[in-house]
Amino acid sequence: MNKIKLLALYGAMFVTGTVGPVILSLTPMTDVGTAFAETKTKRVPALREKVYSQLARAQKLADDGDVQAGLEALDGIKERASSMNSYEIAMMYNFYGFIYYNENELDKAIAAFESVVSEEGIPESLRLSTTFSLAQLAMANSDYNKVSKYLDAWDEINNKPVPESYYILRGQVHYQLKEYVKALSYIDTVISLSENKGDIPKENWLVLKRALHYSMSEPKEVVSVLEKMVRLYNKPAYWIQLSGMYGEVGEEKKQLALFEAADQQGFVKSRSEHMQLAQVYMFNGLSYKAAQVLKRGLAAEVVENNAKNNAFIAEAFIQAREDEKAIPFFEQASSQTQHGNFDQRLAEVYINLEMFDEAADAARSALNKGELTFEANAYVALGMAQYNLTNFDASILAFEQAEKHKKSARLAKQWIKYVKKEKIHAETLKQALL
Repeated sequence: MNKIKLLALYGAMFVTGTVGPVILSLTPMTDVGTAFAETKTKRVPALREKVYSQLARAQKLADDGDVQAGLEALDGIKERASSMNSYEIAMMYNFYGFIYYNENELDKAIAAFESVVSEEGIPESLRLSTTFSLAQLAMANSDYNKVSKYLDAWDEINNKPVPESYYILRGQVHYQLKEYVKALSYIDTVISLSENKGDIPKENWLVLKRALHYSMSEPKEVVSVLEKMVRLYNKPAYWIQLSGMYGEVGEEKKQLALFEAADQQGFVKSRSEHMQLAQVYMFNGLSYKAAQVLKRGLAAEVVENNAKNNAFIAEAFIQAREDEKAIPFFEQASSQTQHGNFDQRLAEVYINLEMFDEAADAARSALNKGELTFEANAYVALGMAQYNLTNFDASILAFEQAEKHKKSARLAKQWIKYVKKEKIHAETLKQALL
């Protein structure tokens, strides 16, 4: 493994729950009182006192929490729609729309707001805000083609500065339609506009920009965005993600430095984060630190106390030449599995530590449990232990079993020859001493 690739792991974090549909605070273009006053100053049909009072009553009922009564009041007004002008009808549907929206009945809300903009005699401000609300609702309803349609309609009637929410909505819909280049142009625009004003870009804008670069397989750009996110928002998740991305683009030293810095700040908390840091340490030859990180995770009950993790710690200690510290973790791993592979590793560790009785016991335990990946190694360990205990016959028997395995046959033959020679030498010496 040339480098630790964690991009796929972080990919889900880049897009899940962060760039989906967002409703940007739908609120009525105006309340009934304001609407009534507006008819006095703009060239629109009048909102008559009688209709005004009925709409105000429906609004108050809904505002007080009696949604059903508010809808029934609007239904009563609707029955007399034939006697109402276009602005009065539009305002009626406007309040239908917001009641349905607040009740999360999006299809009904959309239908009501479409009825608003279908009326001719309404203020352009109402048509503009309602059209944008329709785009937001379509986004929430995952109807992405309709979002584009509504935003196109909004473009045709808007003559004021374009709000930030427009660029974000455009970016989101193009992202959902997998039109990543178009989406990125809108997100870059809104970020630039914000920064040119001396403002800090909103976090979710950079989240979306990061997701776009990820979707476009541009890891270096993802790194650049994450560096900015770390600098601006200093959230633990961004430190961890940036560390992973440094590994993806081949900057392993930066990966290690950033991950260690994150750990020192207490940002490494989850199981996956402990595992990732341990893997980064192992990759960089810092196996002792890898073992300590996972030990800490076990002690905090963040990392599962299972055979895989205990064996990881044990092997890390072995690589760090701390064989004695590996023993309890191999023992724990052995107790958590049915096979004998970890007993075999124990036997090899005991051989290295010249603890030959323990090595022989561990090798026998491994062979008794069975299901060994490399059974020959257990016989070799047993043969070496028995030889060092001067149990020459038992040693020869073990090496004869190892000889049956192709991969260890040559080694086993050499040992058998050597042990037999040592046995003769020992017997000769014993006779000479009699």
